[in-house]
Amino acid sequence: MKTLKKLSRGCVLVLALAATTHAFADRVKDIASVAAVRSNQLIGYGLVVGLQGTGDGADVSFTAQSMKGLLGKLGVALDGPLSDFETAATSGKIDIANVAAVMVTAELPGFTKPGQKIDINVAAIGKASSLRGGNLLMTSLRGVDGQVYALAQGPVGVTGVEQSAAGSQVNYGVPTSLRMPNGAQVERVVENPFDQSDFVVFNLREADFTTATAIVEAVNTTFGDGVANAIDGMSVSVRSPKNPNQRVAFMSMIENLDVTPGVPPARVVVNARTGTVVISRNVKVSASAVTHGTMTVSVAATNEVSQPAAFGGGQTAGVTNATVGMEEPNKPMFLFQPGVDLREIVDAINQVGAPPSSLIAILEALKSAGSLRAELVVI
Repeated sequence: MKTLKKLSRGCVLVLALAATTHAFADRVKDIASVAAVRSNQLIGYGLVVGLQGTGDGADVSFTAQSMKGLLGKLGVALDGPLSDFETAATSGKIDIANVAAVMVTAELPGFTKPGQKIDINVAAIGKASSLRGGNLLMTSLRGVDGQVYALAQGPVGVTGVEQSAAGSQVNYGVPTSLRMPNGAQVERVVENPFDQSDFVVFNLREADFTTATAIVEAVNTTFGDGVANAIDGMSVSVRSPKNPNQRVAFMSMIENLDVTPGVPPARVVVNARTGTVVISRNVKVSASAVTHGTMTVSVAATNEVSQPAAFGGGQTAGVTNATVGMEEPNKPMFLFQPGVDLREIVDAINQVGAPPSSLIAILEALKSAGSLRAELVVI
């Protein structure tokens, strides 16, 4: 379970602290993944048409060039090797306000077969102000090897809005970038060694020797000695059947094995922007004393009038008197005994009412003093 304590002035301290000392088991599929089942990145260049005057316009020459090449492939003849269209396209004088050049990216999951749909991301690369109401023309999505693995096409749905009038402007979201669910169709299979090798490798989501050892012991206990072997702190090799049906069933059984992972390293993560601090449950602090406080200096000015005595011959003049005061709050010093646990750390910091900036400073000071037995990560 997690305990949530709120410090003064909006600082939130999240404690990753288990309520009991019992370790919880996780399934293998939750802490590791099969090496052969990996995704691949795809990228393509395309055109979005049908915009309401929010396209690239005359200032983006490559949009006009792309339109010329596309029309040529569709049988639209342009007279002469240097037609007026081509000359204007290279000089950027054609005002194609209803067309926008875009980059299309996608992630091709492992084992995806031809005919299946994948999500795509579309983003304008020219001067288009909005892609709302447009339609993406057929775009080839290529992998790192240059081969076409998917084709994207269809209407784009933009949630972002940008409106301006009389010097005022309202923005909601990004109208030049969007995500199209099932926007592309897979055309090629990515080959992988899953059904070819004698062994299947599991990669841990976070390298840990204890977790890798626990997976090996769980597999060997269930299926016999020597079935699983640890390669290093990240990977575990498992000998699996050659028959595809048996291999799939075998992998299903391994994925659902319960494993007790290793205790994560002691770590304190600080978000300086939001004042959020996350402390893992095994953070310890050695003997140290900490005080927290701020000094306030105030200057008050009082304007008065100096009046000369009667028949003194003086002149009336204004006088400014300043009063300087100093105030320092009485913040108690708290003492950390050797090996204090997480609750004592939080209680001590709460007692002094540390704001986000001061809390971060206290943690950094403890780390610099060598008293914080944890990795301090500031994001």
